[in-house]
Amino acid sequence: MFNRKAKLRQELDDHLVDVLTQCKNQWLSQKRIIEGSIEPSEEVLHQLRLSEAKYLFLLKEARQKKMQMKHQK
Repeated sequence: MFNRKAKLRQELDDHLVDVLTQCKNQWLSQKRIIEGSIEPSEEVLHQLRLSEAKYLFLLKEARQKKMQMKHQK
């Protein structure tokens, strides 16, 4: 039973890392595009802020999860 929980926890951690990496890459890609544009529209700037917020939220979740794992040991 504990082995199954550990495996599931590891799968969720791996998925979180994958999603975190995808969000980071998307945010940085959008940031580079906007830095190269002369006059980005409000819609594009809004999408950039949204991508940044998603990435920072997932980063915060990953940090909290890691802290909880340290406390459990």
